[in-house]
Amino acid sequence: MVKVGKKGAIYIPKRIMKKLGIKEGDKALLKIRKNRIILEFIPDPFSLALKMRKWAKTTVEEFEYESESDQAKIYEI
Repeated sequence: MVKVGKKGAIYIPKRIMKKLGIKEGDKALLKIRKNRIILEFIPDPFSLALKMRKWAKTTVEEFEYESESDQAKIYEI
């Protein structure tokens, strides 16, 4: 059971947050279905990207070379 606080704030118990991997600052969609409130947490895109299978490989040196080449074209160096 949770209580509704000031300005309608609802605090999720720590044990539930831990079990679901929710942390302060995470974003969620709030939906209403009939007489129920549904929270759907949105994964952080950076964390999600780190967990996904990598499809491209590049080294820091390759990235630097491309960056410098692009800058040279833009600024006509």
